Amino acid sequence: MGKRKGRSMEKMRTPFQGLWNIVRFNWHFYVAAAFSATLAVSVVPILGVTMQWLIVMIVSAFLIAVSVSLGVSYYIYDCSDLYDLPWIDELNIKSKRVVVNVSAGFDETTEILKTKIPGAELHIWDFYDPQWNTEISIKRARSAYPSPAQTQSVQIDDLPMENGQADLICLHLAAHEIRKREQRLKFFTELHRVLRDNGSLCVTEHLRDLPNFLVYNIGALHFYSKNEWFSVFQSAGFIVALERKETPFLSTFVLNKNDQTR
Repeated sequence: MGKRKGRSMEKMRTPFQGLWNIVRFNWHFYVAAAFSATLAVSVVPILGVTMQWLIVMIVSAFLIAVSVSLGVSYYIYDCSDLYDLPWIDELNIKSKRVVVNVSAGFDETTEILKTKIPGAELHIWDFYDPQWNTEISIKRARSAYPSPAQTQSVQIDDLPMENGQADLICLHLAAHEIRKREQRLKFFTELHRVLRDNGSLCVTEHLRDLPNFLVYNIGALHFYSKNEWFSVFQSAGFIVALERKETPFLSTFVLNKNDQTR
């Protein structure tokens, strides 16, 4: 947590890349925030003293909240070891294994996986569907970072792999984009089907918990609680073999199909 990135990641990610991505993919929010704050401050001189203080307090609290969210996001996405994928080292995944990387339209980890597990048979899946992934931020991210050429568009309820073929499946900040629970359950049931009996599914997500509410306020409602994730995992046939905090605001869950010693 908060560790200095390794040399490979220093080359693959530029300074402030994570923070800049947040701002440019969500610039409409920051423009609206700046406009609202400016408008509110502009009317202060014509208001009574009580209303003046109220407006100043509201605008100040709002600006502090935005600054805190950006500062913590910088820590998470630019200063932590999140993009070193340190849990891969703990799993001791060998080369010449079948690895699947799944994204929701914004793939930041395929090139990292190629470095971490050289020689693996890597499948790149993208379950982005413009009919239900309607957020403008995802569309901007896809435009800024085109998917690797070998990326395969997939349906979450019909994954293109035979039963028990994958040794490792990675879901990095993607699964929460499936907004309906029944769809998430179908998706994880499919992931369970294609995973080998001794394979691992690794899910990295923000949680709908106190730390994320303190930083992202109502934005934390876009995430799901730990209990909700555990319910989906269990219903799909997984057990949680390992839970680790990448930062106080991000968790990685390593899931197995059964409880076995590696």
